[in-house]
This record gives sequence, structure tokens and C-alpha cells, in this order.
Amino acid sequence: MDLFDDSFDDSFDDIFGGSVDDSSPEHLIMNGKFLHTDFDAHIHDDGKGVVIQVPYGRLYYAPHYFGKERSDELFDYFLACDHIDHTQHEWRGEQSIDKLSFKHIKWRQDSIKMYGKTHLLPRLSAWYGDRPYTYSGITLYPNAWTAELSWLNDELSKVCKRRFDSVLLNWYRDGADHISWHSDDEKELGTNPLIASVSFGASRRFLLRLARQHDVKLEIPLHHGSVLVMAGQLQHHWQHSVPKQTKIKQSRINLTFRNLAFANTKH
Repeated sequence: MDLFDDSFDDSFDDIFGGSVDDSSPEHLIMNGKFLHTDFDAHIHDDGKGVVIQVPYGRLYYAPHYFGKERSDELFDYFLACDHIDHTQHEWRGEQSIDKLSFKHIKWRQDSIKMYGKTHLLPRLSAWYGDRPYTYSGITLYPNAWTAELSWLNDELSKVCKRRFDSVLLNWYRDGADHISWHSDDEKELGTNPLIASVSFGASRRFLLRLARQHDVKLEIPLHHGSVLVMAGQLQHHWQHSVPKQTKIKQSRINLTFRNLAFANTKH
């Protein structure tokens, strides 16, 4: 089957009843349902992930799509910085993080105006692709694709059946960094955008809820090397967030691949 034809604590073991290192997708399905939900689910043809059917859309979820060795390499690549050991550095105390000499990714910390005051966003970001992208009043100007980003694009094409022309990277320095409820429904993304999310580093909770019926919800843990694909009308009817988890002290890198509606995606 082609997927794309048209109160909380810090423990994932309690939610999913097993070790976060379990790379087999079979344990995520019970009696044809995604674990601890009423959503129909089945194993994807690739054997790495599961397909979850939700109102207005569907999800592909592979807890460990990329192996640990490759995931470790990519995590180190995204945070590599001259004269700094990213595994030991206290990023939270870095006052001019966007002025550091990162080797591969041009990280920046944007700000947003709310109620007449300017606030730094609780995460860092970088935009790679062919054209600028605007969300929440912030315009991101594109950087050129790197070899590793292109490799990830190629790998995602195996499950998504397409290549992407853009990718937004978000760096959550620790569990205090987060992103509030939102949908990826900017006009640049067009109708029914397909969003492919890849995560490296610390495991974080990913929450989804119906925009007009908040009691219909879903929680998915995004682990080191995981892939989550959101398809169908999901961005028009659902919201998602990554909440604070203050016990987490490690960084997480998330990449969301997408296509801009006015760009040529046949490449």
C-alpha cells in the first residue's frame, strides 16, 4: 500500500509499554490499533514503520528509521562547531550562539513580537532550499543544500515517493526549548502539504490534536533517528506541538522536509 496516494511526564516506557530502544514496529500495534489509541494502524511495507489512520489524514511513524551509528554521525554533523565540544558545552548560557563558527549549519535564533514586546524563540533554526519561507511573521532566507541534507532527502524519498525542495531545521538545546501548538498550513505550502520530520538526539514528546476538538489527540515519542510523516488534510485540521520537558538536558535536532507550492518539485 502506498501511504501517499492522494498529563504528562518524561517517561516513554509508561506510554508505550517498552524500551525506547525497541526498533521493531510490531509492538506499536495492538488489535489493529496504534498502541493505547482507537486509531487504526498497520505495518508499512518497508517493515520499519507503521501507518496510523486519523481523521482527515494519516501518519507514517518509524521510531528508529536510521540506525544508531548513522544517527550519531548526523547529530554530530549538525552541531559541529569550531573549538567547541557540543556534547559538553553549556548552550543555554551562550549569549551569542548565532555568531559561533558552526561548521555545517547556519543556526540562528529568531525573535517574535507579542503584546508589544520582543521575545527570543525557545529554539534555534536554519532554513535550506531554493526560496525564502515565512511563518509567524518570520522570514527565513535559504541556505544552499549540504551533502548530508541531500542524503536525507534521498532517504526520505523511499517512503515519501517524492523529493523535497526545502527543509527547516530546529535545534532544541534542552527540554526547556519547545514549540507551541500550530499547524504547518502557510500558503506557501499549498493544499494538503506533506511534511516529513526527522529527529536526532534527545527523545521528545510530539503531541497532535484536532484543531476544533481537542479531546481527539495523539502522542508520539520522537527518538534518535526517528521519522514521522504527516499526510492528507492533516495540516488543515490538526495542530501539533513539542512541549517543555525540563528534566531533559540534552539537545535534539529536528528537520521538517517540505515542498513549497510554487516551486518545481519534479527534481
